[in-house]
Amino acid sequence: MEVVDIAVDFEDYFPSMVESMGAEGFIMELCNGFRLLMDVERGLITFESLKRNSVVLGLNDLRDDEIVGMLSEGDLDGDGALNQVEFCILMFRLSPGLMYNNASKHWVDEYI
Repeated sequence: MEVVDIAVDFEDYFPSMVESMGAEGFIMELCNGFRLLMDVERGLITFESLKRNSVVLGLNDLRDDEIVGMLSEGDLDGDGALNQVEFCILMFRLSPGLMYNNASKHWVDEYI
């Protein structure tokens, strides 16, 4: 299999969201995103719920291995799914603007 490097332009909107919404509002918005993607019966983001709801995100053509990779990236307890805390931590880790901002570290400890 040939590996192809693809450059993707990425703009990190999370820092500006925190600035405009405040820390508490931003955390609430992350929780809304979690609820959008979760399996309602299990209260977790599972392979099936992420695959089903990825269409909402405009990710219609995600392969199964990509979905597994996304879950694995944030699955801290090894159960194959993401709970709300794991999801929020993953979102922070994927945002360079939040990860390297000392002010955000303070409110992460406060709200998560």
